Parts: sequence; C-alpha cells; structure tokens
Amino acid sequence: MSTESTRQLVVFSLGEEEYALPITRVHEIIRWTEPRSVASDEPWVRGVISLRGKIVPVYDLAARLGLAAERPEHAKIVIVETAADMAGVVVDDVEEVLTVEEEQLDSVPAAGDPAIEAIAKIDQRLVVLLDPVGLFGGAGLDAEQLAEVAA
Repeated sequence: MSTESTRQLVVFSLGEEEYALPITRVHEIIRWTEPRSVASDEPWVRGVISLRGKIVPVYDLAARLGLAAERPEHAKIVIVETAADMAGVVVDDVEEVLTVEEEQLDSVPAAGDPAIEAIAKIDQRLVVLLDPVGLFGGAGLDAEQLAEVAA
C-alpha cells in the first residue's frame, strides 16, 4: 500500500454527524476548558486558552459550520495547526483515527464552504473532511488581539 494514495484522518463528532481533519494538521487533543472570551465579530469565536504558556484562539466548530450546538460535558478541544499558528476547535467527542484511500474521498463543489475539503465514504458512513485553511479564514483574531488578551 503506497502512502501517497492514503490519508490518515482524525474523526470526531458534532451531534449525530462525523467530521475529520487531516492527522498531519492535528497538534493534540485536550479536555474541555472554558476559553476566556475576546471581542469578535464572528459568533463562532469562543475565546482564547493558554496552552503551556501559548495563547491559542478557540472556535466553536458547530457554530462555524452552521449547526445547532449543545456542548456535552465530555467535549474536547482539538488543537489544529493553521497556516499562521495554532487554533482550537470545540468538538463533541473524538472518535478515532482512520486511514482512507484517495478513491474514498469525493469533492463537494456544491457545498460552497471553503471549510469543507471532501466527503470520505467509509462503508456506510459519510465523514466530512474539513480544510483547516478554509475553516479558520475570516476568524478575525490576529496576533495583536491575542497579545492584548494575554496581557
């Protein structure tokens, strides 16, 4: 099996749906901790947390994707490497790490959302593969704002 034709995905749930991020972009998964709120025009910006002394913005992934969100007690924060730095996304639970073949991935041009890269078809499951670059575009938190919050 050639590594070029497979991808590893971190699969997590939001309500009844399954989503995934490329494992190469997932830095770590941490337990829920309440972010400190920051001013933002985006309703899906939850705030910031301090992760080993580094200020990391946290986003409500369900709100970002336009889903109804009730955060369960066992929610997790997935720390994702973005183009600029790192960010956290709130998910209901982390399910598994899956290896998928490129043939199992279908693009979704009709979705019209830059956050969605593809749909992975795994047996009877459909897992939405998210694109970290599209996901965090327009988040509106820059380094200066984060530094102000940390101060």
